[in-house]
Amino acid sequence: MKNDVLKAIHYRRSVFQASFTEEEVSKEDILSILEAANAAPTHKRTQPWRFVIFRKEGLQRLGTELSRIYKSVTPAEKYTEATEITMGKKATQSNVAIALIVNYTGEVPEWEELACTAAAVENMWLAAHSLNIGGYWATPGLINHLGSFLNLEENQKCIGLFYLGHHQSEAREPIRTAIEEKIRWEE
Repeated sequence: MKNDVLKAIHYRRSVFQASFTEEEVSKEDILSILEAANAAPTHKRTQPWRFVIFRKEGLQRLGTELSRIYKSVTPAEKYTEATEITMGKKATQSNVAIALIVNYTGEVPEWEELACTAAAVENMWLAAHSLNIGGYWATPGLINHLGSFLNLEENQKCIGLFYLGHHQSEAREPIRTAIEEKIRWEE
């Protein structure tokens, strides 16, 4: 594929925390990734994306909070100590975790601001990929309980955690069904 943008779109993949190395993701790279997010399309220029970046001790606090939430919201019959530990550990298996937040303005339908924020996340993924940094958008149900921990306002909602880390994973071929199965021409 000759076009670098199209190649990046086609070959960008989720890279999970288990594949991350100990190499630190620099603040400069994080800011480059977030600047790419900030370039996402936005209806009426509401720019609804917001981010909380966790690094170093912040990751420990995030992990502790995820474990606490799991323990407090999980019914006793479904609770396991192993899962509680795993919930917290996931946050600390990366160099960076970014809380993905939609700031609903009321100026446009909510779905449009959600779509804009998702586009910002895709830009983050592509930017990370271009820097040889792996990314993974996690959406555990626990994110619905992070509002006070993240100091969210009433009009804001966390839609996931985006984990970043350097990795040694090999590039993978995209696995998609043919586009012809998903389109209809009206001419």
